[in-house]
Amino acid sequence: MTHTIREKTKLLARVRRIRGQVEAVERALEAEVGCADVLQVIASVRGAVNGLMAEVFEDHVRNHVFAPALAANERAEGADDLMEIVRTYLK
Repeated sequence: MTHTIREKTKLLARVRRIRGQVEAVERALEAEVGCADVLQVIASVRGAVNGLMAEVFEDHVRNHVFAPALAANERAEGADDLMEIVRTYLK
């Protein structure tokens, strides 16, 4: 069982909160709220997404790169996956 499946309920709750924050951006724009307030809501969304990314990232490292029970090839595969994700994230 992977860590995302074990933590499914918690991760989905975070995603649902993020969805609510994105909807708040939409509502603010529709209501023609001032740009500073819209930027604050967008910053909150970004922080929430970064927090979710950090949590899944950390779990991936702990479970697929540094787990002592993994064979060397499994660790290498986990590290390769991680590097691909980091490259995509930094684009």
